[in-house]
Amino acid sequence: QVQLVESGGGLVQPGGSLRLSCATSGITFRLYTMGWYRQAPGKQRELVATITSVENVNYADSVKGRFTISRDNAKNTVYLQIDRLKPEDTAVYYCHAVHLWLTYWGQGTQVTVSS
Repeated sequence: QVQLVESGGGLVQPGGSLRLSCATSGITFRLYTMGWYRQAPGKQRELVATITSVENVNYADSVKGRFTISRDNAKNTVYLQIDRLKPEDTAVYYCHAVHLWLTYWGQGTQVTVSS
């Protein structure tokens, strides 16, 4: 059974930081491209960042310089370090795994940026 379990979300003030984690099981993690997406209320889900199996990274323009994606293959976990948070970063953040035709989603973790 494949599981992607996000954690680390919460309420944070503007300018603050969070570190999201996505622990996986049931997949050969090292082979997968891992990604973080987010969905704000009333908006479509959007790509935030991806990291390939060889650690090539890609970021949405809106988060470049503030978000950092990383992975630990020994722990089967992908991370998203979020710095200098803005109110517009408020969303549910989802972990995603893809390899060939196989694709999986986590259940999401809420990030709320508010003073």
